[in-house]
Amino acid sequence: MSPKESLEPYRSKRDFEKTPEPAGGEDKELQHPIYVIQKHDASHLHYDLRLEMGGVLKSWAIPKGPSLDPKVKRLAMPTDDHPIDYASFEGTIPEGQYGGGTVMVWDIGTYRNLREEKPEGHRLTMEQAYDQGKLEVWLEGKKLKGAYALVRTGFEKRGWLFFKMKEAREGAYEDIEKAEPDSALTGRSLDEIAKEG
Repeated sequence: MSPKESLEPYRSKRDFEKTPEPAGGEDKELQHPIYVIQKHDASHLHYDLRLEMGGVLKSWAIPKGPSLDPKVKRLAMPTDDHPIDYASFEGTIPEGQYGGGTVMVWDIGTYRNLREEKPEGHRLTMEQAYDQGKLEVWLEGKKLKGAYALVRTGFEKRGWLFFKMKEAREGAYEDIEKAEPDSALTGRSLDEIAKEG
């Protein structure tokens, strides 16, 4: 599926004369794929994980946000693909528009596909790993760093789990979304973004 076709559900739900969200320009695929985690205060507060793949941002809603503890697995529900331009979007989606509420860029950075680094015969592209339902990525962001996995489960026939892959480190893990609540781009809080736009 081309990026243009992949973005049709995203575009069909939005009136771009009313919402400041980007409609998405030309197809683009970046040299170093990016990821973003956006904090979204809509009907309920949640986090949206987006991985650049095939010229779009593949997206999952994570109700409780990411965890640094490898023992904690977070539910991640797939949502519509978003345009690459959305990675830097911060602002307020007007009430009555799809996803109405305030959006913050909570974390942003690049990633690499760990499944491409496996021994010969076991390597998978991101698209192949996505189709298989098991992504393993190294996140290099402003807040998150390290190996994370997204694994498809049987939950509602389409749910995934998002979690940090096991590390040797032992001990307490801070609650990262509470320890670092503000924007990775502008340092603003959700309240400040809501007031300033």
